[in-house]
Amino acid sequence: MDKSQVYFTTFKATLNENLLQKLHRLMKTAGFEHIDFHEKYAAIKIHFGEYGNLAFLRPNYARVVADYVKELGGKPFLTDCNTLYVGSRKNALDHLETAYINGFSPYQTGCHVIIGDGLKGTDEEIVPINGEYVKEAKIGQAIMDADVFISLTHFKGHETAGFGGAIKNIGMGCGSRAGKMEQHCDGKPSVDQDNCIGCGACSRICAHDAPVITERKALIDHDKCVGCGRCLAVCPKDVIAADFSDSVAMLNYKMAEYSYAVCKDRPCFHVSLICDVSPNCDCHAENDIPIIPNVGMLASFDPVALDQACADLCNQMPVIDGSELDKNIKEMGHKHHDHFHMTHPDAEWKTCLAHAEKIGLGTRAYELHTI
Repeated sequence: MDKSQVYFTTFKATLNENLLQKLHRLMKTAGFEHIDFHEKYAAIKIHFGEYGNLAFLRPNYARVVADYVKELGGKPFLTDCNTLYVGSRKNALDHLETAYINGFSPYQTGCHVIIGDGLKGTDEEIVPINGEYVKEAKIGQAIMDADVFISLTHFKGHETAGFGGAIKNIGMGCGSRAGKMEQHCDGKPSVDQDNCIGCGACSRICAHDAPVITERKALIDHDKCVGCGRCLAVCPKDVIAADFSDSVAMLNYKMAEYSYAVCKDRPCFHVSLICDVSPNCDCHAENDIPIIPNVGMLASFDPVALDQACADLCNQMPVIDGSELDKNIKEMGHKHHDHFHMTHPDAEWKTCLAHAEKIGLGTRAYELHTI
């Protein structure tokens, strides 16, 4: 496979060009205008940030992408899918409120926000891919309805996947609640019976009679459960959760295959910004200090090459004193060449990119063009 082209620019600005103008020039140079946007719906996949987190991308960057799509005749919207965990983005109403609080209103970004998998995380399209680990991906309906897909990613650390890059943003981020469960485990939730009040909301919403109430406690029959996630959405005490039981490698394999389901058969473009590189995901309701200095902005048609280039650039950066990475290096008494593995020694990211390359999502081989 030929090397993919990845375009890079630093966060250095001049009196004649600010960072927003520089992002526009980066996208133009990378070939954004080769996509036919005329009268096309364009989904811009972004993480709006959990309430309390301040490391997420500023909405100003989303405005650049949305305005560029409109400039080319397209109809952009910002999107993300509801979370599997309990937090400020568990349903579409809370998710939208969080997005607006964090600055992603139509007035700030120039386009509307659509939560990809609907009110309760159950609006999904089944995408057949016949992958090695995923046969049918469950993707948010609004995302699959779009004619063009764009990922706008905050590149940072991640406590399970090693780093949160384009593939994490696409694969896990675009999965419906059932899709997220499938990636994290075998797709079947369980009940914390110590805190269950036996209200029966889960049994009433289930079309397959999987939740059973006995002695005022719910129990989910996994033989009947299809992993739709509706019970998670309606539980008033948030005591139903997925069992995060799969290995890191299995999670990475499934994320790659879900990304393939999102990107196949339509034009896609990918932008990653390496700034405020927090050790953990923006799904946290807090963010620690960055582990490395800001690096720059990258763009490519290939999400695999983009993630590889981002990781390579990050690993060339110095470590910030007092960061989680710095603490781990001092405690372990040595410095590993992989900043993300050193930040979370139980996590790794290379199996994700290797599998993504294997299934044809892209290639890890790239040429980096600095502008």
